Amino acid sequence: MSRILVVSFSWTGTCTRLAKLMCSQQPGWQLGEIRLEKPRKGQAGYWRCVLDSVLRLRPAIRYEGPFPRDFDAVVLVSPIWAFSLAGPMRSFVHTRREHLPDVAVISVMGGAGAANAVREVERIIGRPSALHAAFTMQDVESGHAGIGSRRFGDALRELEDSKHPESFAALSPRPA
Repeated sequence: MSRILVVSFSWTGTCTRLAKLMCSQQPGWQLGEIRLEKPRKGQAGYWRCVLDSVLRLRPAIRYEGPFPRDFDAVVLVSPIWAFSLAGPMRSFVHTRREHLPDVAVISVMGGAGAANAVREVERIIGRPSALHAAFTMQDVESGHAGIGSRRFGDALRELEDSKHPESFAALSPRPA
C-alpha cells in the first residue's frame, strides 16, 4: 500500500478542513501544514496575499509535518489567490522540489484559477502532476466536497498502488 502525505496551506482554514477530511477518508494518509512565518491578518493581510500571488512571490514559511521524501506521493492542498497558486504553497514547492515524489494538486477557489496553479506546480517541479482537482470554497464549507475528495483519494491511491505491485512471492503460500 502506498504512503501518501497531504500538505496544506490555509489562510482561512478552508484548505485545512479539506486536507483533514481527505486524511480521515483514506486510511494511513498523513497531514503536514504550511504556515507563514509572519501571519497576516485583516485587510492588509489579504492584500499582501493577493500581491504575493500576482507577483509570484515566495513568502517565508514554516512546514510542520513529515518529510515528503518518505512518501510515494504528496497531495498539495492550496487556495487560489488572484487566479494563481497561493504564495506560501509556491514557497513550499520551490524549497522542497528535489524531495517531492509524485505530486497531486488540489485547488480551493472562489471561482477560477485552478489550471494556472497546476501549471505552475508542474513548471516548478519539472514534471506533470499525477492527478489534480479543484473545489470551490462553498463546496468545502457546505460539506459537498466530501464525495469528490473521496473519489480523488481513491483514484490517487489506485494510481500509486499500481506503481508498487506486491511481488508474487510475498503473496504465495510458504512451503511446508
